[in-house]
Amino acid sequence: MVSYFFTLLGLAVVLLVMYAIRVLREYERAVVFFLGRFQSVKGPGLIIIIPVIQTMERVDLRTVVMDVPTQDVISRDNVSVKVNAVVYYRVIDPQSAIINVEHYDEAVSQLSQTTLRSVLGKHELDEMLSERDKLNVDIQKILDEQTDAWGVKVTNVEIKHIDLDESMIRAIAKQAEAERSRRAKVIHADGEAQAAVKLTEAARELSKNSNAITLRYMQTLIDIAGEQNSTIVFPLPMDLINPLLEQQAKKSPGAS
Repeated sequence: MVSYFFTLLGLAVVLLVMYAIRVLREYERAVVFFLGRFQSVKGPGLIIIIPVIQTMERVDLRTVVMDVPTQDVISRDNVSVKVNAVVYYRVIDPQSAIINVEHYDEAVSQLSQTTLRSVLGKHELDEMLSERDKLNVDIQKILDEQTDAWGVKVTNVEIKHIDLDESMIRAIAKQAEAERSRRAKVIHADGEAQAAVKLTEAARELSKNSNAITLRYMQTLIDIAGEQNSTIVFPLPMDLINPLLEQQAKKSPGAS
């Protein structure tokens, strides 16, 4: 009977020792409570937890990649879009992560969803599509400030997809086409303005010498003949036509 008692006692001691010995990996920490009160943060490696008197909560310090579910967002210009993102965070203060918030991973997830909707709702659709890097930084800063009290550090936020309605995609395509057409017209108008300036300068130079105008006429005829056209137009200088017009004008009153 005595041997049986000692056997049970020895077995109980072995079980208590096995329960008291804990091994923590390099990326893990243990938040230890002594009779319900915070005592210390231990690890990594071998630690001893006194059964019944001490309890512990294991905390992972590795970076967590959390996928933010797709959120329905209404932009500032009243466009409905679906946006999802990914958040990278890690625990830097195990004590705060266990004591200040019940489930820090769930808290970060819910905060990320509400912050994503709030930040994107303040911007127009064009800004969401063209300034994604700036929006990522803004969301990351807001999350990092909110999670600081939880001992969590948000290191990065990336907006993955911005899904648009089919009608909005067609509207954006029309807008892009109209923008390209506008640019083409502006470029064409600028070209016409520059050509007009150059032609004015050329006419001013040609008017200084009548022989230069004649040479220009001849060059034009050579260019036309070189294209093998069946019709050739001979331009007449205005200094030859003006005397004929003046003579005709003088004859007209006498005839009447």
